[in-house]
Amino acid sequence: MTTTVQVTLTLRVTVLDGWKPMTLEARANERIASVKARALAAAGIAAERAADYVVKFGGALVDERRSLSELAVPNGAALVVLSARRRAVR
Repeated sequence: MTTTVQVTLTLRVTVLDGWKPMTLEARANERIASVKARALAAAGIAAERAADYVVKFGGALVDERRSLSELAVPNGAALVVLSARRRAVR
């Protein structure tokens, strides 16, 4: 009999609209898109706007269709959710 161990990660996710980091628990096999959706919801951003945002890990844009384990995201990692469109600096 094979036993599957479900790995839970604690992530630090910052949605740049609010600049407030939050802690999210996620399964290692959870897709980045799901983590992004939960972070946006926690930041009060409507789910319909999810396509307006991207996720970065280690400074690089990530493919949101991939899972945390596929991207080798470790426990305690920081993810950043930011607008997909550049904004003018005033």
